[in-house]
Amino acid sequence: MERRQSCRWLAAFGLCACLAGPSLADPAIEVFTTAGEPAVNVPSGVAVIELDAPGRLDAELSQDLPADPELAAALMRERMTTPAWQETADRYADSYLGLARAWQLGVEKVPAVVIDGRHVIYGQPDVAQALNEADRLLSQESRP
Repeated sequence: MERRQSCRWLAAFGLCACLAGPSLADPAIEVFTTAGEPAVNVPSGVAVIELDAPGRLDAELSQDLPADPELAAALMRERMTTPAWQETADRYADSYLGLARAWQLGVEKVPAVVIDGRHVIYGQPDVAQALNEADRLLSQESRP
């Protein structure tokens, strides 16, 4: 089933790729994964979005908080006054933007390599290998 989905998107992508040339070097590429499924061989400039990042940030922030809710709230207010808090807030914002992007694109599972926001390869954590396979399949489809 996964192979059929990949071939379907490749068929559609093939028309665009033929117009642009034989290489996948130019398309926008986004990689969606989790910390437990790290992406490897990611080309420079490619966005890697770990969909479990918000949960990991929650765990990091709640670490060492007291069980008493009032004390925990006071400690969090104190943490929020530190210079490091802005970095944490930015990490939260980025992680939730990544989740929203995955939802917008309809990403169903990870790892997912999305090309031009329209085409996806599921199940391949090696991004370079996924792109090479896409090139190979596209060249097979373009033969008469």
